[in-house]
Parts: sequence; C-alpha cells; structure tokens
Amino acid sequence: MRIGILAIVVSLLLGAQALAAPLGHGSRLSSKGSARLQRQKPRTRQRKQRLRPRSSKIRIVGITGGIASGKSTVSATLTKLGAKIVDADLLAREVVKPGKAAYRDIVRTFGKKVLQADKTIDRQRLGAIIFADVKQRAKLDKIVMPRITAAARNAIAKHDAAGEKVVFYDAALLVEKGLHRQVDQMVVVAVPKAVQRARLMGRDKLSKKAADQRIASQFPLAKKAALADLVIDNSGSRSQTKRQVQKLWRALEFADTNPR
Repeated sequence: MRIGILAIVVSLLLGAQALAAPLGHGSRLSSKGSARLQRQKPRTRQRKQRLRPRSSKIRIVGITGGIASGKSTVSATLTKLGAKIVDADLLAREVVKPGKAAYRDIVRTFGKKVLQADKTIDRQRLGAIIFADVKQRAKLDKIVMPRITAAARNAIAKHDAAGEKVVFYDAALLVEKGLHRQVDQMVVVAVPKAVQRARLMGRDKLSKKAADQRIASQFPLAKKAALADLVIDNSGSRSQTKRQVQKLWRALEFADTNPR
C-alpha cells in the first residue's frame, strides 16, 4: 500500500503475466531469499481520484517509497527487464508545462516568483515554499494531483488496450493520496533514514535541515513498508537491489494473469 510528484509534489515536480500477490504485508525480497506468491483480493475502493480505468482488467502494481529511497532505480531495472512503467514524476513535469492548466493555476496561486527566466516552473523555488508550509503544500497538491492521476489513468488505459497484463505505477505519494487502495499489489523501496538523508543531501545539494524537511513531509517510510505487499531493501549495492528486482520480475512472469 503506499517526493519527485512527488518527492512530494514538488520533488516530483522537481524533480505473460501479472503478480498474483507477493507475500504478506511487509514481506521482504532480498538477494538471500525469495518470496512465495499467494492470491489476495486487490485493493480497490471508489475514490474521487480514480486511478484504474473503467472496465480495465490489467493488473496494477504500485511502486513507492520515500524521497531518495531509490524507487526510480527499481523502475529503471524493471524497464530493462521488459516491464511497462507509468511514472508519476514524469507526468507531474508534463502537466505543469507552460500553457497547461496546472501551470496557470500554479502561477496564479504562488505568483511569478516561482518562474524561471524561460517561464518554466522553478522547482527549487517552489519547493522552498511548499516544504516550509503545509498549507502551501496542500494548495499545490490540489492543483497537480488530480491532473497527474488522470494522466496516469489514461496511460494505464493505453497499456490495457495494447493487451498488457500488468503495469507498474511508480508514484512517491501513492500512500499519502490513498491511491494504494486502488492497486492490486504495492512494492515499497526502503532504506534507513540516515541513508535516505545522506543520499538526498548529496543528490539535491541540500542542507541537513532542508533534507529533513522533505523527508518529514511524507508518510514515514517504515509505515509504508508495513503496508506493503513486498519491500525491496535498497540500502546495499546496486547489484544487490538488481537481484531483488529480478526475483520480483520472475515472480510476476509466473503469476496468475487474472487480477480478479
């Protein structure tokens, strides 16, 4: 169940067969062990933001984690293995391009001070505003989240129409926005907080305080992991993470294709 949109919306901004059901909640898949798949009912509940296309039979596997936990690395590895990925971060960048409705709403709400010289959104400046004020962050969420979810739904529908049996939805705020209830399984990419902070500070050139602000803006990673069907431990080397992803993909390849 489950920043970027969404390493919060701004970070986000800033930045054959399907899975029957990997393990029970919070199960871990590591290079030293494998997970036994078992059937479970998909989490589907009607919500205002609808992720699953109507009449769709495609299995949706959510991928989430925390900012700088490495979910993009997991998605990239899955892509190389042949998986179809719908990336909320990429959709977030698309919906806020100049001329789009979300772009106009952002400028109207936060002012021209969040624009760069080329009139595109200054993600660093906008991030400084919304990560320091939960009310400002809520305003941004309200503008971009419905549009990102709609774009994701359309992308999933295209994969369904093409005959794909499973699609991965990579979204940092899957749990925060309640969309984890609409996927069939959820994979959480996890790392210890100290590792997460160090990676974030190095990647985005942030101070410890700024990094902690961004981490604190999300649902705690440990709690996301507790809700997950499968946890990928990304605190080790790239090769260790790759082996875990390969095991996940092999499990998917042999799983029952019918999500219902």
